[in-house]
Amino acid sequence: MERFKAIRGDHVQLEQFLHEMPKGGDLHVHLSGAVYAESYLRWAGDAGLCLVTATLSLARPSCDAAAGKPAASTVSEGSPIYDQVLDAWSMRNWRDGNAARGGRDHFFATFARFNLATGRVGDMLAEAVSRAAAEHDEYVELMLATDGGAAAMRGTAAGWNADFRRMRDRLVANGFNAVLAEARTRLDQAEAREREVLHCGSSDAAPGCAVTVRYISQVYRAGAPEQVFAQMLAGFALASADPRVVSLNLVAPEDDPVSIRDFPQHMRMLEFFHERYPAVPITLHAGELAPGMAPPAALHSHIRDSVRIGHALRIGHGVDVMHERNPTALLRELSARRVLIEIALSSNDVILGISGAAHPLAAYLRYGVPVAIATDDPGVARSSHTREFLRAVEDQGLDYLTIKRLARNSLEFAFADRATKRRLQTQLENHFAAFERQQQNP
Repeated sequence: MERFKAIRGDHVQLEQFLHEMPKGGDLHVHLSGAVYAESYLRWAGDAGLCLVTATLSLARPSCDAAAGKPAASTVSEGSPIYDQVLDAWSMRNWRDGNAARGGRDHFFATFARFNLATGRVGDMLAEAVSRAAAEHDEYVELMLATDGGAAAMRGTAAGWNADFRRMRDRLVANGFNAVLAEARTRLDQAEAREREVLHCGSSDAAPGCAVTVRYISQVYRAGAPEQVFAQMLAGFALASADPRVVSLNLVAPEDDPVSIRDFPQHMRMLEFFHERYPAVPITLHAGELAPGMAPPAALHSHIRDSVRIGHALRIGHGVDVMHERNPTALLRELSARRVLIEIALSSNDVILGISGAAHPLAAYLRYGVPVAIATDDPGVARSSHTREFLRAVEDQGLDYLTIKRLARNSLEFAFADRATKRRLQTQLENHFAAFERQQQNP
């Protein structure tokens, strides 16, 4: 497009252009990381929670300002402590104040600090879809703990059995179906609250009501084997029973010692469940590593094994692909298998320190591996889908036809049912046609 060529060197105009551009969908978003710190702090105040000033973490009552534990509701905008909280609960200003700790440590520490305020799932959904609509996304897949931790508790109660079949049978025999019922009820309640907040179905419905949402069930891979197994069972079973839940994914730092130690076992678990739930598509975090973060061996096979053993149809991040054994063969295999890579440029920069020419996006594109641009944790990263596309253009040198193809990929490789995908793809093409006409006469 001529206008894109004319303004690609003008940061301000380019950002506005990309903001207005249809983006299709965002396939890699953690719901808890999609919410801005300001919202969490407000909800913490509403809930009567306290702020521990020494750690800038939320705590349950009773609050005592004199003891360094004031009520969160008293942390007012514009005060020094307010700004400190926003910085501690996000990547805002981290390079200035926390660079010595590293982006990885600061990023993952944020979640523990605001975790007590993440119970308002319906409000979180409303914020996420409202921002998606403003970014001209029409579809999002949100990662969350669909069961609220119930499956992990069932796993703990059952105890570990390395015989996967017997482990599954033990869980099912002990009333595991109740976990699925509870998860569906949780989603029902969250969506009801979301519709209430956004006034969906009324004459003043917010734009977010038009965004199609599907869920990916999170499995905390740094937990005990019995907890991981039970969460996987819940994810596969729920995705088979509820069309709103379309997949599952392993979360937690990939360089966590437990994540590294148990990675082969996690892949075997996924293979076991895939045989029993072959219709459930899988997306996996893999290759979210950089040299020095973990032993070299951890960088040699996680992407390949996630596809071959874990049956992943999509890979989140895939940053260390050139450190895998025979990376050229792997890139060709990913291309041949049509495995999509969910690229999150801001996340890879602040967590891994990988950006610009050091990022493998160009290699993926060169070998014909399908790619989509994702946000990962836009609230914590203080980013947006627009800014991710802006990085793709300014830092990675992508042209208009390429970013348009990446937007199309986000719907082609979505895990929504076929009829929904066709509807969304038709909408996207119509939106692109209208957008390009508008850009001819800005």
